Amino acid sequence: MPALPLSAAIGVVGVGAMGAGIAQVAAAAGHPVLIHDARPLAAEKAIEDIRANLARQVEKGRMSQSDCDAAARALSVASAPAGFKDCALVLEAIVEDLDAKRRLLAELERVVRRDAILATNTSSISVTAIGAGLEHPDRLVGMHFFNPAPIMQLVEVVRGMATESSVTECVYDTAAAWRKKPVHTRSTPGFIVNRVARPFYAEGLRLLQEGAADCATLDAIMREAGGFRMGPFELMDMIGHDVNYAVTRSVFDAYYGDPRFTPSLLQLELVQAGFLGRKTGRGFYDYAAAVPPRAQSEAPAACPSGVRICTNTVFGTAIADRLRARGVPFVEDREADTDVVARIGDATVHLTDGRTATQRAAASGNPDVVVVDLVFDPSTASRIAAAPAEQCDETAWRAIAGLLQAADISVSRLKDVPGLAVMRTVAMLANEASDAVHQQVCSSADVDLAMRAGVAYPAGPLEWAERIGENAVLIVLENLFEYYGDPRYRASPYLRQRSLSGRGLHGG
Repeated sequence: MPALPLSAAIGVVGVGAMGAGIAQVAAAAGHPVLIHDARPLAAEKAIEDIRANLARQVEKGRMSQSDCDAAARALSVASAPAGFKDCALVLEAIVEDLDAKRRLLAELERVVRRDAILATNTSSISVTAIGAGLEHPDRLVGMHFFNPAPIMQLVEVVRGMATESSVTECVYDTAAAWRKKPVHTRSTPGFIVNRVARPFYAEGLRLLQEGAADCATLDAIMREAGGFRMGPFELMDMIGHDVNYAVTRSVFDAYYGDPRFTPSLLQLELVQAGFLGRKTGRGFYDYAAAVPPRAQSEAPAACPSGVRICTNTVFGTAIADRLRARGVPFVEDREADTDVVARIGDATVHLTDGRTATQRAAASGNPDVVVVDLVFDPSTASRIAAAPAEQCDETAWRAIAGLLQAADISVSRLKDVPGLAVMRTVAMLANEASDAVHQQVCSSADVDLAMRAGVAYPAGPLEWAERIGENAVLIVLENLFEYYGDPRYRASPYLRQRSLSGRGLHGG
């Protein structure tokens, strides 16, 4: 079944922010759109708001006046569900309540023609469970937009156990025709994004709980080193801790208490205190504070002499290029140890492999060991996290900090935790993405697209893991598991198998 033709009418039930946004998308694509809401005059008000939004798109040069006028004319109100009888697709965007959705869709099923598609915009309820209340569950599909729907590109096309493949293909092609980026996913808890994104929050929360650094420093590291648009704490404050905690708890419960999704007691305390983030003026940050907190950076230190930069890694090569561009003298060294970045006398700098600096110092017999974190783009990163071993001489630490600063990189000193911040988070994101593929929730290509388009990650988790090296990610996870003894760090069979085979995480 191809994409729906532009002549096909689209129905939207429930015109809160999400439903109204979806109606705007469909109308802007050229479909006639009918909207309905049980609240008096809500549908009429939604049409006014949508038309105002369309007019703003014209003002910003993003839409022609003629297209705006056509989309505005395409919108009309259905006074009751019976008004959707001629629609080819009817999508519900009402409250996240299973019984309410079942009642509405059963009513719509009695009204629409047999070949019409019914869709739910649920973000957390099983499409299979919703469809179980229908006479023809084969025509129900999840069509999960992200807020705000006119701006966010991703649409998760969710197939329930009974959904016909022709229905999912039609909705997928229709979403693509609406200039969205659709992905296929099975109806499992969290679908793709709400499942795979859990480690982004969970690892930040664990780092904070362990005293690795403060919120502002950890957020800055994830932005300026990791390339993420926001750090975990500012993002949770924006989402709202009541919402974010509820999603985490929902996924945790749905997976029968899998430790990988364990909620954080820190976040629970915020919820219990009513510190829900921006909407209440306080979360991890106090939004009434006169001076917002700043990330911790090491004080300026002199660049030492006798620096040897190991250029057999991408990171080492980038540091060498940055030093060279700034006229800083060093000796280039190509040695077999692939995670050594630099040597200053007896002091060594290593890329983290999931062990602490103290573990590495004990294993090597050299106390002056510093580990540095993963960065997304070492040629442009403006910050890096680093940690010295407990035995490391402070003079050696200052020399290494001065070296990184000479390459125009701010240094944030973390407590000596395994995997530091970016590396452990990316490893866990890649692991969760691998498990989603392993369990046939989605394809490797779709999980990467979903995380780029849905939550603006700088790279898809599997793409990023391939850049790091699948075996390197596996080693990080194994070292985290050994250190903590926590099954949340168990490696996905898919990641392990692909690392052994050398086929790549996107291989056939």
